[in-house]
Amino acid sequence: MFLNSLFKLEELGTDIKTEVSGGITTFMTMSYIIFVQPAVLSACGMDFGAVMAATCISSAVATIIMGLYANYPIALAPAMGHNFFFTFTVCLTMQIPWQHALGAIFIAGFIFLALSFLAVREKLMDVIPTCLKSSIAAGIGLLITLIGFEWSGIIVDAPGTLVQLGNLKSAPVLVSLFGILLLSFLLIRQIKGAILLGILGTGFLAWLSGLTHFEGVFSSPPSLAPTFLKLQIFKGFTFDFLIVILIFLFLDVFDTIGTLIGVTKQAGLLVDGKLPGAKRAFFSDACGTVTGALLGTSTITSYIESSAGIAVGARSGLSNVVTGLLFLLSLFFFPIVKMFGGGYEIAEKVYLYPITAPVLILIGSFMVKSILDIDWDDYSESIPAFLTMLIMPLTFSITEGIAFGFISYSLLKIMKGEFKEAGIINHILALIFILRYIFLV
Repeated sequence: MFLNSLFKLEELGTDIKTEVSGGITTFMTMSYIIFVQPAVLSACGMDFGAVMAATCISSAVATIIMGLYANYPIALAPAMGHNFFFTFTVCLTMQIPWQHALGAIFIAGFIFLALSFLAVREKLMDVIPTCLKSSIAAGIGLLITLIGFEWSGIIVDAPGTLVQLGNLKSAPVLVSLFGILLLSFLLIRQIKGAILLGILGTGFLAWLSGLTHFEGVFSSPPSLAPTFLKLQIFKGFTFDFLIVILIFLFLDVFDTIGTLIGVTKQAGLLVDGKLPGAKRAFFSDACGTVTGALLGTSTITSYIESSAGIAVGARSGLSNVVTGLLFLLSLFFFPIVKMFGGGYEIAEKVYLYPITAPVLILIGSFMVKSILDIDWDDYSESIPAFLTMLIMPLTFSITEGIAFGFISYSLLKIMKGEFKEAGIINHILALIFILRYIFLV
């Protein structure tokens, strides 16, 4: 049979039915990004519908390439964390236009594409200390959680103390609290597609509460025109722009390697601890990022949620083809995405997102568990980690968290007498961030 030969189903111990089931399961587990991504990127002025279309198409392209070229059941979509860095750090804090931010992603993706054919990917990640890799992931999780609390109305701004508890009796807050409980229940009960079902359940309550409006189920796909090929690569090429490119690249490499190793290990696809066809997998991931930048969405990367499809038996790229086709099919459900992903206006141009906010809060909790890999008894490791993860939400900037992490790590290792052990690359990065604060900030 053609499919059996193309995807090596018998060799991998699987069949068409199992792969289709795995593909559907993976899609249900990660499809929340279709609702969240447009809401996040529209906060910096991008068109909601265009971002939704770019997200679905680029996710489908990257996922299908991974399936056909690498034959792995690892789906791809815009990375959580990268999208918040794009919107809240690069565009809103650093005041870099989203067109330039897309250009930075394109350049980072192109560099990653080149690295896919070189043996330096794993070496780059080995250089970065575990305490910083783990704390960066946790810090991004805390930032996402903070934004989720703000988008829900549970936390609001306050004079003097900066933040305080919001009005727990307001409709958006009550709907958000219900969403947190519903999502938690579904996750605890290990219901397939828990996050998607949680969004739909919370959205139904929001509709009953008058916080959103039903405008149909099906429609033609939204236009890509507002974001398609709108990236700008060479305009405004500053030192900060270079830092943004490097951080996008670092986060992409970090997420991709971690996800690929973790998911393929679960699937039993590693051989002697190594990933066969790693170049093809990295190439597929990089293609997704480049495609996403061209269409109008943030960094595309491999999704750890693919483990849900693997848990039901997916072992080949056929499941990816199913997942990719479902992303394309989602383009015709724009009214539903708009209904659940759009915001509720509480004042002029001030919005709450009670349907998607609970998702952000819980995703943040998933990411914080990486702190378990930090050696808390070694203060030269734990203090930089602590600063990294706290500076991110407190400054609303992933860049500042990374900067404080590398600077403090370098200085504390020198104080401990471990200059060489810390690695020259980490000292160079620390120096670059110090010079940035002296001359540019």
